[in-house]
Amino acid sequence: MQDQLSSTFAALADPTRRAILARLALGETSVTELAEPFEMSMPAVSKHLKVLERAGLISRGRDAQWRPCRLDAGPLKEAASWIEEYRRFWEQSLDRLDKYLRAMKAARVKSKTNDSGKPGSKAKPKG
Repeated sequence: MQDQLSSTFAALADPTRRAILARLALGETSVTELAEPFEMSMPAVSKHLKVLERAGLISRGRDAQWRPCRLDAGPLKEAASWIEEYRRFWEQSLDRLDKYLRAMKAARVKSKTNDSGKPGSKAKPKG
């Protein structure tokens, strides 16, 4: 049995499923309406919906003949939280790199100043 996070990322791996979720973020709609923008058969769309449903990202209801689909965004929150940890990691890493590069630049400017007596000018050879 797959864990929720793996199911969520597996479902999000396909651009068609991401497009379906984007549409459902606007509100519930029918399978027929969801299928309209895609050049694929209804059974193919249904397969995508089953993957999303198994991942807990959508739910399907029944209202007489209308079978609405709706977004269940709970699993997306777990995925966003997982990604957030890595965003913080990269931000901290980039901040450290920025600090290091600024220190190198300052050291280079200081070195040039010490060599020539003036910032930005080259020392003239004696002779």
